[in-house]
Amino acid sequence: MFCCLIHMRVWIRFLQLIKEAAFHPDVMTIKITIYRLAKKARLVEYLCAAAENGKEVTVLIELRARFDEQNNIDWSERLEEAGCRVLYGFDGYKVHSKLCLITYRNRNEIRYITQVGTGNYNEKTAKMYTDYSLMTSHQGIGEDAAVFFKNMSIGNLDGEYHHLIVSPFSLKRKVLRHMDEEIQKGADGRIIMKMNSVTDMDFIRKVQEASAAGVKVDLIVRGICCILPGVKENTENLRVTSIVGRYLEHPRVFVFGTGETAKVYIGSADMMTRNTEKRVEVACPIYDDAIKRRLIHDLKVMLADNVKARIMTSDGTYKKKERKGEAVNAQAAFMKAALNARPPKTLPKAKKEKKSIFQKVFSAFGKRNRSC
Repeated sequence: MFCCLIHMRVWIRFLQLIKEAAFHPDVMTIKITIYRLAKKARLVEYLCAAAENGKEVTVLIELRARFDEQNNIDWSERLEEAGCRVLYGFDGYKVHSKLCLITYRNRNEIRYITQVGTGNYNEKTAKMYTDYSLMTSHQGIGEDAAVFFKNMSIGNLDGEYHHLIVSPFSLKRKVLRHMDEEIQKGADGRIIMKMNSVTDMDFIRKVQEASAAGVKVDLIVRGICCILPGVKENTENLRVTSIVGRYLEHPRVFVFGTGETAKVYIGSADMMTRNTEKRVEVACPIYDDAIKRRLIHDLKVMLADNVKARIMTSDGTYKKKERKGEAVNAQAAFMKAALNARPPKTLPKAKKEKKSIFQKVFSAFGKRNRSC
């Protein structure tokens, strides 16, 4: 498993992976859900190239993505012309999930590379949004993704999955179940959730129940939040934080519990009724311990932000955090970490054969497959 905070460089690598998959002889199929496309979309060109090269390409595209309806209609026509199988969603439900599945032959076995994201496959917003992207060779997750696309093709919204949680049926139910597990722990329970907005009443009632049971609950919500923290005997153990910075905060991350036993998910859904009941959303569990630690660390940095963060008060207004100690700007910290993670510019003494992105993914997943 690999998980990273999306920025333009990571997006370019994802595009390169799709491009190379389009021509790789071992790749059999590429399947993807698309919600919002930019006016210029290299992703579509690579998917078309894959179809024209004999790969089976399935694209589930949402034509009702607000503000981008015409882009999606235009690109869907291009995809159909190239021979891609294009699915158009369902009456009464928008397809908002961010899921990509590459199926390939590995000797005599069928293997999967699954990508689950919190943000759209959009070259324009990739420059302005923060998001998480998970890439995994976990066979169970890949099989779930294959079942998901099969269910979407036959209009079955109530599919059964062993790893993925999918709205409009299983996602909210699973989230509430995990919250119940934390409620049973009382003061030892812990819930941290990051999303764009909170309006779902079932979720709000469960947050109130958790707080009243002594569970420490942190919600990092950029936009609308329809629950008040700090209300005596109701939400005294709830803290609501909003971060507005240089980039649009867009990840959805759910953490239940602490330490090695914590359950961590990333996905496409906010805790809004429209997402949990009227959209097709996908969230994926994180099984890799290093990735869990990374995501929890990032959330702790966000909660420590005292520059761009605002805290909701019990009357629904927001106030700036009191700065104690050094300044913490979460987005600046993540940008600095990304810059420090860049490979050195100096060339190696001995020139080695350069591997493609696809070869690197195969190699990395091959080494880590047992632990994922």
